[in-house]
Amino acid sequence: MTKRKPSLDEIQAARGRFLPDILGPDLDVVFCGINPGLYSAAVGCHFARPGNRFWKALHDSGFTDELLDPSEQQRLLEYGCGLTNLVPRATAVASELTRDELRRGRDDLSKKIGEAQPRCVAVLGIGAFRTAFRQHKGALGLQEETLAGVHLWVLPNPSGLNAHYQPPEFARLFKKLRVAIRQWRKQGNERIQSKGL
Repeated sequence: MTKRKPSLDEIQAARGRFLPDILGPDLDVVFCGINPGLYSAAVGCHFARPGNRFWKALHDSGFTDELLDPSEQQRLLEYGCGLTNLVPRATAVASELTRDELRRGRDDLSKKIGEAQPRCVAVLGIGAFRTAFRQHKGALGLQEETLAGVHLWVLPNPSGLNAHYQPPEFARLFKKLRVAIRQWRKQGNERIQSKGL
């Protein structure tokens, strides 16, 4: 896949498209976005829109030892990371998604995570998490409940439209997750013994 900038027509034509999941065995974490944006769907790469802070947050927090381009998304598997979305269809903005879509997305995510069995799933977006998981007071960080028997973590949405967090804060929050994963590894990869949500 090559780096390229899509035309406006290509971006508009991407509405409703899906992006393939990046999943594999023995992953430390599967990052779960809300849904693909039109730009990302047009180029076929997760978090591809210029201004999205996901790839920089991964690098600045130590998940990757180099700043990956979205076109290198398959390389995330080398770092023990995977990618998926709560809702697969691409929209211009996440607010186009319905509550029912997000809640169905939570059920679909549970199935994917149950099959992949990473150490953790990290949902990127507190608002979408609260809706999809029916956790109206949900906060960032490790959740008390699990998903398909694995740790459940919430991080802020890295979209450039999210003005509440700047790059240093993203790096700090992503690093907290990385440190927790390292600790779980030291504990012999013990999983929370629970049926989860």
